Amino acid sequence: MAAVVPRSFRLLEELENGEKGRGAEACSYGLANGDDVTMTNWNGTILGPPHSVHENRIYSVNINCGENYPDAPPTINFVSKVNLPCVDPRNGRSDEVTPPYCMEEGVHDGDYPAGDSKASNIGEDMAFSIFTNYFSRFMAQPENKKIPQPPEGSNF
Repeated sequence: MAAVVPRSFRLLEELENGEKGRGAEACSYGLANGDDVTMTNWNGTILGPPHSVHENRIYSVNINCGENYPDAPPTINFVSKVNLPCVDPRNGRSDEVTPPYCMEEGVHDGDYPAGDSKASNIGEDMAFSIFTNYFSRFMAQPENKKIPQPPEGSNF
């Protein structure tokens, strides 16, 4: 039986990784308010992938780690307007099922924990920083990299 890591320990690890730039090169994140002892609200940025309509764009996101994190995935809302199938065009909220589920089978091979094609054990094996990387990879998929986008600099 694996030991359960407390939410605060997991979020401290996320904070350290974000501050030290560990993780995906095209994504960054940190606490929205440095005084937030609950470490619930975070800000993130996702750089648009090259050779796509997203190239040279910087997308801002709000990440909310609820009280059940890491057993439940974070909520990710785009601040910057983006046109993607897994982002609600009215408010920027990513689908309840978050990016891994809106990607086609085979695109995300190797990204999930062993034997888990739908990341049901997020708390044990996945950091929320990985979710921001999914958006970058999703933007780079052939069917998504040419979708017309809202004017650069527009927000929800």
